[in-house]
Amino acid sequence: MRYARTCLVAAVALAALPIVGRAADPGPAGADQNKAIAALRGVEPSTAADAAKMIVDGRNTFRFDTFGDEAFWGDTLQLHQGVAKVSPKTALAVGLKVDVDALPKSLQSDLRHGRVDLDSPATTLALLRLNAVVGVTGFFDRGGNMKSIGIQCALCHSTVDNSFAPGIGHRLDGWANQDLNVGAIVSLAQNLQPVANLLHVDVKTVLQVLASWGPGKFDAELFLDGKPFRPDGKTAATLIPPAFGLAGVNMHTWTGWGSVPYWNAFVANLEMHGKGNFFDPRLDDAAKFPIAAENKFGHVETPPDQDRITPKLAALHFYQLSLAAPAAPAGSFDKNAAAQGEAVFNGPGQCATCHVPPLFTEAGWNMHTAEDVGIDDFQALRSPDERYRTSPLKGLWTHQARGFYHDGRFATLTDVVEHYNTFKGLGLTPAQQHDLVEYLKSL
Repeated sequence: MRYARTCLVAAVALAALPIVGRAADPGPAGADQNKAIAALRGVEPSTAADAAKMIVDGRNTFRFDTFGDEAFWGDTLQLHQGVAKVSPKTALAVGLKVDVDALPKSLQSDLRHGRVDLDSPATTLALLRLNAVVGVTGFFDRGGNMKSIGIQCALCHSTVDNSFAPGIGHRLDGWANQDLNVGAIVSLAQNLQPVANLLHVDVKTVLQVLASWGPGKFDAELFLDGKPFRPDGKTAATLIPPAFGLAGVNMHTWTGWGSVPYWNAFVANLEMHGKGNFFDPRLDDAAKFPIAAENKFGHVETPPDQDRITPKLAALHFYQLSLAAPAAPAGSFDKNAAAQGEAVFNGPGQCATCHVPPLFTEAGWNMHTAEDVGIDDFQALRSPDERYRTSPLKGLWTHQARGFYHDGRFATLTDVVEHYNTFKGLGLTPAQQHDLVEYLKSL
C-alpha cells in the first residue's frame, strides 16, 4: 500500500543535524586514502601518500564543493525557491540523480516498498538535507527551511548506475549526465532578471533559450557571445562532455579553449559562478565575445582569503586525471566484428590518423578546422582557436544516448562512419563499416 511519508522529513532532518552550514559528507576519506596508497605499490611512501591525498581531496571537490556559487544560484537567482516546489518524480524527470549511498538503510527500504511519497516536494527537500542529490547542495536554516542552493562539478559530469532504480544508484564520476536538462532546471529560478540584464534581453527570451537546450546539453559560450541559436535556428548548446579518460589528453573541450585545468577554472568562475580568480585576455575581444568583454570576464579577481576556487584546482585536476574511461560491458558489442573493425580503424578507415592509439586523439595540439572534419564552423568560431578537438574515443559507448560530435548531430556511430566514408571517399564496404562500428563500441 502506497502512502505519504509525512514523517520522512522530520526523520531526515534529525539525521542531518546540524543543518546550518552543513558540508556534504565526503565519506571515509581516511579509508579511501589508505586504499589509494596500497594501490601504489613500489612508490616512495611519501609520494604515495601525497598522491592518495590529492585524489581524495580532488574527489571531494568534484562531488561536493560549490566554490561559493550559492551566492549566485540561490541568493541572486533564487533557484532554491523553485526547487523547493519540485517533487522527486519531476527532479528525476529533468535528469537529477540520487546517490543511493547517501540514503540511510531504513529509507532505502521504504523506497523499495513504496512507502515514500515521490510526488511530494517535501521529499525532495529531505533528499537535499541528506546531500543525496548528485551535484546539488541545499543550504538550510535552523528551522529546516532551504535558504539557498549551490551546484558542483558532479551535477553535469556525474551520473549514477541506476542499480537501485532509474536515476537512483551509485555514483559514476566523470560520466556526462546525458539526462540532465540544465535549461529546465535553471528555468525554475524565481529571479532570472540578472541573466536577462547580462544578455540584454527580457526574461521571456531567456526562458525560450533555456527551453531550447533539451536533455544532455548546455551552452557554455552564451554568457560570452550572447548567441543562443545557430544560423539554422537550432540551439547553440552542445552536449555535456565526459570528464573521464583525460589523462594524456591536451584539450578538455569540444573546441579550442584550453586544457583540463584551464576549463576547470573557467567553469568554476564563469559558469558555476563561484568565488575565485580567472585570467584570459582573449575574452577582451568585444567583436567575438561582446558579453564577456563588457563584463570583464577575463579578469576575475578575488582576494586570496576569499578565493574558494584556486586552492582546489590542483587536486581537482589530479582526481579527474585518475578517472579512467569505463570498459564496454560484456555483450554490448560483437567481439569478432570488433577485431575486424580494429584493422579497418588502423587501415582503410584512416581513423588512427587523428585518433592515435592508445590515447585515441593526437598527442599535442589535437585541433582541426571544420574543413578537416567536413562540418560547419559555427561552434568552432565561438572559440578562441576556431577549431574542433579530436575527441578521445575511450568510453565512446557511454555517449550513445544523445548522439555524437559536439552537438549530437550524428544520432548513431553508423552515421558517423557513413559521414567519413562519404566525406573522405574511403570506399569502405558495408561489412567494413559494420565492423568499424563494433570496434568503436568496444573502446
